[in-house]
Amino acid sequence: MATIDPFAAISDPNRRHLLEELRRAPRTVNELAEGLPISRPAVSQHLKALLDSNLVSVTAEGTKRIYSVNTKGFTKLNLWLDQFWS
Repeated sequence: MATIDPFAAISDPNRRHLLEELRRAPRTVNELAEGLPISRPAVSQHLKALLDSNLVSVTAEGTKRIYSVNTKGFTKLNLWLDQFWS
């Protein structure tokens, strides 16, 4: 699995939208695609980038894959941003 810089991952507005939706509740790709003007395969590609940057995690429930925010993945972002407030 390739690791993507989390800052690069959140630079895309569609990915930020996905993160905002996942912050509210875990969701499937189909549920997430309902709120975006892009295709379900495009949503899956954006989720893969978020997975590869460790900002999102996925669990399987039967045939469904449920995506949620991985709060531990935001540590790198928080550490970098916190230096501006110290």
